[in-house]
Amino acid sequence: MYAVVTTGGKQYRVEAGSELIIERLSEAPGASITFDRVLLVGDGEAVTVGSPTVDGASVSGTVLAEELGPKLIIFKFKQKVKYRRTRGHRQHLTRVRIDEINTGTKRSARATKASTAEAAPAADADTASAETPAKPARARKAARPKAQAEPEADAPAKPATPRRRTTSRASKPTAEE
Repeated sequence: MYAVVTTGGKQYRVEAGSELIIERLSEAPGASITFDRVLLVGDGEAVTVGSPTVDGASVSGTVLAEELGPKLIIFKFKQKVKYRRTRGHRQHLTRVRIDEINTGTKRSARATKASTAEAAPAADADTASAETPAKPARARKAARPKAQAEPEADAPAKPATPRRRTTSRASKPTAEE
């Protein structure tokens, strides 16, 4: 059996007997703790998903120790002004052992789906389409025509000028040759 709990703004997948490192809690080492915000409970193929939490489900554990996380270096730097600042940070963490997962209900997700399907039978496709009107297509704006320069009747057409060819100096014949 497993569960997904949320604490400290993060979600954790836990099982009975597993150890978990979470954000710092105010409880002392050796104290028992209960996580009430259980998002999901799974037991084999039976999975219960909460909306947002599973009603009546909880996870109990024991606080083992308080720890410090890995050291993070914060380095601020600005070019050309001799500005450099170095700071370090270690997050306070709590190590917790999960003792028990208490499910709120014994019904599985399949049983829940079956009961909702029986309660609200599916309507015929013909009836459903006749009752609900089709969604109108989104009207699109007509594309602007591209501006084309039309020659005026009074003005004479300009003759096309040939493009100049450029050559490199190395390919030009010299007078010595």
